[in-house]
Amino acid sequence: MSPFPTQAAPNSSTSMTPTFLLVGMPGLSAVPSWWTAPLIAIYLLSVLGNSTILWIIAMEPTLHRPMYFFLFLLSVSDVGLATALMPTLLGLVLADAHAVPASACLLQMFFVHVFSVMESSVLLAMAFDRALAICRPLHYPTLLTDDVVRKIGLTIVFRCLGLHLPLPFLLAHMPYCHPQVLTHSYCLHPDIARLACPGAWGAFYSLFVVLSAMGLDPLLIFFSYGLIGRVLQGLGSSEDRWKAGQTCAAHLSAVLLFYVPMILLALIDRLRMPVPQPAHTLLSYVHFLLPPLINPILYSVKMKEIREKILKRLQPKKVGCTQ
Repeated sequence: MSPFPTQAAPNSSTSMTPTFLLVGMPGLSAVPSWWTAPLIAIYLLSVLGNSTILWIIAMEPTLHRPMYFFLFLLSVSDVGLATALMPTLLGLVLADAHAVPASACLLQMFFVHVFSVMESSVLLAMAFDRALAICRPLHYPTLLTDDVVRKIGLTIVFRCLGLHLPLPFLLAHMPYCHPQVLTHSYCLHPDIARLACPGAWGAFYSLFVVLSAMGLDPLLIFFSYGLIGRVLQGLGSSEDRWKAGQTCAAHLSAVLLFYVPMILLALIDRLRMPVPQPAHTLLSYVHFLLPPLINPILYSVKMKEIREKILKRLQPKKVGCTQ
């Protein structure tokens, strides 16, 4: 017997009902208490780690450079993404609240995807920055000036908002021919769009948004790293290759952490692979919740300058004694 109330029949066309129904991790609804603490801990650690990155970059004039500006934007997107996911996740674990008003669902969907595309765009900008620094080191300061970096930042903001502002309005007025039960613990626009009647053009716009950001960005990022790899092979000594490779290691780890679960989820959905629902849900949590938690650790450990500045700021200042 389904835990959700009966919805409209699959072949009947309906306008949006007042609620969407979310699913949690199967089998955990009866005992939610044990994963409430880890969920809250993951969120608080994500905010703490990213806030530390934001604080150290803002406070240290020596870090006011393009690479660290993009890292600043990455931390902003990580905090925003983790925060946007929390309302429905906490509602499920604390109150077993599966029903979400359509307006609240669309609002969460908007912010989740804005910050998700922002993260993807920033990762692309960081790949572009590293490719320029390694492939064109002599021209790097003149190509990536402060004015160019500001324009890249504004482009990222306009891209995120421009792609996603129409979606809540389109999805709110689409006809729906399927029960409004979503397959995740939060509201995602591909999940909502698949419930629409065949031929609803809002669903086609949703697909365009996914392909134009999450489809294009990883291709350009891996192309940039292909160029970097070719340059690294031509460097004389292994020490030079090691130093150059270390500057990219944290970023490449962040790229893989963000895109690999997303690509696996897309393959599972498109190929209709027989993956158990708990595994599918867990992969979704990994895609959305792990990058905000792990990225600050990656950049603090792998980037020597960030690590040293944080340690220097945290060390107690020595007070001299007067004779």
